[in-house]
Amino acid sequence: MRRRTQRTAFYLGLVAVTTVVFTALYNVGMATWEDQTQPVYRSLEVVMQTFTTTGYGEDAPWQSLQMNVLVIVMQLAGIGLILTAVDVFAVPWLRRALTPRLPRAAPDVTDHVIICTSTARTEAFIAELDSRSQEYVLVEPDEETAHDLRDQDRNVVYGDPESTTVLDSAGIGRAKAVVADAADDTTASIVLSAREANPDVRVVTLVEDGSLAQYHSVAGADDVLSPRQLLGESLARQIPTAVTTAVEEGIEIGDDFELAELSVQRGSDLCDEEFADARIHERYGVNVIGAWFGGTFESPVDRTAELDAETTLLVAGKPERIEELREATASTVRQFSPQQVVIAGYGESGTAAYDALSETNSQLTVLDRESKSNVDVIGDAREPDVLREAGIEHASALLVALGDDTESIFATLIARDLNPDIEIVVRANEQADVEKLYRAGADYVQSLATISGRMMASTIFEDEEVLAYDKQIEVVRFAAGALAGRTLQEADVRGQTGCTVVAVEREDDVITEFDPAAFTFVEGDGVIVAGTDEHVSRFEAEFTSGAR
Repeated sequence: MRRRTQRTAFYLGLVAVTTVVFTALYNVGMATWEDQTQPVYRSLEVVMQTFTTTGYGEDAPWQSLQMNVLVIVMQLAGIGLILTAVDVFAVPWLRRALTPRLPRAAPDVTDHVIICTSTARTEAFIAELDSRSQEYVLVEPDEETAHDLRDQDRNVVYGDPESTTVLDSAGIGRAKAVVADAADDTTASIVLSAREANPDVRVVTLVEDGSLAQYHSVAGADDVLSPRQLLGESLARQIPTAVTTAVEEGIEIGDDFELAELSVQRGSDLCDEEFADARIHERYGVNVIGAWFGGTFESPVDRTAELDAETTLLVAGKPERIEELREATASTVRQFSPQQVVIAGYGESGTAAYDALSETNSQLTVLDRESKSNVDVIGDAREPDVLREAGIEHASALLVALGDDTESIFATLIARDLNPDIEIVVRANEQADVEKLYRAGADYVQSLATISGRMMASTIFEDEEVLAYDKQIEVVRFAAGALAGRTLQEADVRGQTGCTVVAVEREDDVITEFDPAAFTFVEGDGVIVAGTDEHVSRFEAEFTSGAR
């Protein structure tokens, strides 16, 4: 709606300016070239006749070349304005007339999730809902966005989510939950409206500024999620040159077993070795579930794959054995002086990363567009001179936490060119841009949309347990479901879904070592699986009857 209003205003302004200019030129031209002085309103009348192609009256024909050229230009301008008017006014009118009206009420659904406004984060959440066959209604206040969503077969209601009337139309009285993701003040208003429309409905919000989370709770939100802060802390833990007070924690499964992501660093014992030659299981007693090569996850890992500085291993085993492998993936070049880390972007994620890295012996330089506390360099991270001022050429790591993926991609390209050896860790706002960031030169990328989608899904669906939100893979605990009575080999979980069964919980025991051909799942088992979001969704569809 706003864009169409802007186009209309621009067009009307163009008509006004064009009319004034040609009226003045015509009036002067008639006096100078035709020796016919006339009032301005007469010249305005001729200009309007030209634009509307209704005739010229007594002034035609013109005797001078200059006036004939001016009139030709006016005629062409008039045709251009008419064609533009068709695009600005007629085409939208026809589209509205021929296009079915946007729905202002939800379909006849119950126990659905109401999602307030469409964002990259709610799109990831909708993908989670689709994988569960969970009904939802998306309330979208922008008309053009609502049209696009309807064209994508989304269940959309056009209207203001801050309105109790619109929420009633979305079926809030029958809804399972309401999820709100908008500006923090708008989200608080949505919570108040939801509480007024249905005091018993569960309300979940995403907060941009973590310091404002309490106000969402005061407004009545049951759960306030801060994925930006979680992502910032996660990215900080990926900085390989920082000597931290505690190493990156794995995902604990039972008392003596964990799952961990280990980045292969330049100069480490394993860097540039083929996977088969590394003999990780034989040397360290750790199972390699899969590996990220740039932005691509492989499971199982090809024996000829090279473990380079863009490789992240997903491993499972006893904590002490994983620690031995961690030493082998760490750089053998020991740095005893404080390492220089540049943080580009000082929003919620950048601030969380700064706070986490402040507990290390790293020397931090913060770059942001705005002057804030702890910001050392003010400027655009896409400018080479600004990055040089921040010390990029001598830094050991760059953490990119910008709010726009296009800016992050360009900043990554420039930083990689200025310092080929730097470790670059990047926040992606949309999952679709992760691969681009890896191609631009990033060593590690994590998606805000992915983390947000996982957090929302895990909060809404309490019968599942996501063991980690801030990993490149998803680790989830399921009930045995359709696996009961079958062996792992019979089920062919990895072949069918791409997931790996990491452990099985049976009563008070956590089983991490089992023979795929002999171990049989039983009713009541908890199955812990690891894989990409897509792989986990396949597992869910294949073995849990569409419900986690």
